[in-house]
Amino acid sequence: MKHVVVLGSTGSIGVSALEVLASYPDRFNVCALTAASKDEQLAKQIEMFCPNVAAMADENAARRLSNRPNIGDVAIYSGVDGVVQSATFDQADLVISAIVGAAGLIPTLAAIQAGKDVALANKEPMVMAGQLMQQAASANGVTIFPVDSEHSALFQSMQGHRKEDIRRLILTCSGGPFLACTREEMRHKTKAEALNHPNWEMGSKVTIDSATLMNKGLEMIEAHWLFGIPASKIDVVIHPQSIIHSMVEYKDGSIISQMGIPDMKIPIAYALSYPEHISLDLPRCDLVKEGPLSFEEPDTERFPCLALAYRALQIGGTMPAVLNAANEVAVQGFLDDKIGFIDIEGIIEQTMGAHLGTEVNMIEDAISADCWAREYAGKMMNNCVDDSVVMRSTRHA
Repeated sequence: MKHVVVLGSTGSIGVSALEVLASYPDRFNVCALTAASKDEQLAKQIEMFCPNVAAMADENAARRLSNRPNIGDVAIYSGVDGVVQSATFDQADLVISAIVGAAGLIPTLAAIQAGKDVALANKEPMVMAGQLMQQAASANGVTIFPVDSEHSALFQSMQGHRKEDIRRLILTCSGGPFLACTREEMRHKTKAEALNHPNWEMGSKVTIDSATLMNKGLEMIEAHWLFGIPASKIDVVIHPQSIIHSMVEYKDGSIISQMGIPDMKIPIAYALSYPEHISLDLPRCDLVKEGPLSFEEPDTERFPCLALAYRALQIGGTMPAVLNAANEVAVQGFLDDKIGFIDIEGIIEQTMGAHLGTEVNMIEDAISADCWAREYAGKMMNNCVDDSVVMRSTRHA
């Protein structure tokens, strides 16, 4: 029996993970659950899975949860410390890190430091402090299993092969809902249009990141730290069908890929059961019905967020944390109807341009850069709302 913690259990990845876990009650026990503020949904999950502990980042939500019926004698924790307590629960063997955004950094790192294997669906901790995450994993004998479909595909395509034989990693990208749009068309796109992803069902933040291609930029940075491959050997290709999830090219020219329908339960299940592939009640991938599979290069003039991510990793230090924080602020501003779709990239670029980077020697370095970037990006967003200052980029004028 493997005892599992799910961080971010009420989000899209967390819900999918619980569906997989529920299919194998003889193999997996859910010992802890955490959420941000959805106390009603978490209460239903507690009633179904009967974990030992649960935590809510929002302290008011935690109080509401404590007063709900049918939660049994589960211990309820609150705040960041409460989430960390759940992430480091003694009984746990594996922690699924599915918290969205930078909020996942502290509990995920705490789980690693406590010697827990991690199934990582939250890419931001690796983006913000990848070197520290890997150092902690090595020091504590922890395995980090990638859950993002692209990184799981890379992980699977590396099995049985030598790392020194890798020529490059190839991350595939659907291109999002605006793949065929011009810059002028994207300028007028609405939130509803940006959230209408052609292939994947994801949370709102990740879906917007897919529309800007920032999601692929963050995945590139995560791949660098997960697999120890330099950015110069990590390419991105547009693959609108989302059937090939990523590929590894070796020195002899052979390319190995992992393919399947676009459903997050597949990489979640592999992380849970590695090295076994457990059965899932999902449609099979019918390659004949899927039709031709196509590929094209990403256009970084139309989608500059991808280029910004490569730039952040090249600069290194705290710059990836700044990139991530500015993106989170800008995406939330777009979701709140405060700024336009194209304003997202301008806020990120200006925030990066104003940052004086330092090395990330301690977790506090990444957190400090994150806080600074959020404040600066917030000011840029206000300027954008007031008089479109962010739009005065010479590159995109």
